[in-house]
Amino acid sequence: MAVLGVDGWRGRWVGALLDGRSVTLLALDDVTAVLAVPGVDVVAIDMPIGLSDDGVRACDVAARDALRGRGAAGSVFPAPVRAVLATDDYAEARRLSVEASRGRSLSAQSFALVRSIRDLDTALGDPSDPRVHEVHPELSFRELDDRVLAPKASARGLAQRIRALGPVMDVLDALAVGPDHLPAVDALDACAAAWSARRIAEGTAGSVGDGTRDARGRPMRICW
Repeated sequence: MAVLGVDGWRGRWVGALLDGRSVTLLALDDVTAVLAVPGVDVVAIDMPIGLSDDGVRACDVAARDALRGRGAAGSVFPAPVRAVLATDDYAEARRLSVEASRGRSLSAQSFALVRSIRDLDTALGDPSDPRVHEVHPELSFRELDDRVLAPKASARGLAQRIRALGPVMDVLDALAVGPDHLPAVDALDACAAAWSARRIAEGTAGSVGDGTRDARGRPMRICW
């Protein structure tokens, strides 16, 4: 059984194709390329899927709470409301967010994800591709090893994440032959997402969310 973990990377995507212990890192140009990777049973992607029409998603609040005091609460950016997908202008996006959510604006970090969220939202189709699930790598890493505490871009953080992944996949082999110029932090996040994809496929994944679905019928849920 092959599964795919996916993380955003400078307007593109990095994939980690996991089959048994073997993991292969892929540089993917767009969401269409992500969904076209052959032979994949589950795709786990670090990007919001189900989008609220009028407020903060319960899964974002719960994910942030789960990471509080564990070195990564600030890595959970509230997903934008669906109305924001209509624009690439930050000022307009903030106006739409305030209007739709009765006063909540949009952070620059969340706005930076809008184009990727929109591309994913479009590519998933109606009905949505059932293989695709939202994950958050920091939840995955801390489920793998509660000693993962340091920032992911630091030497200590990189080492902690590689140590966490080592028992479940051949991560060093994958990094040694991965695509040129692929940042280690994105590669490792994709690998953590792939581990969560396997748990989803096996029915052993954890998740947060209140069980609600968005206007397109997609769950507002984060798995790990």
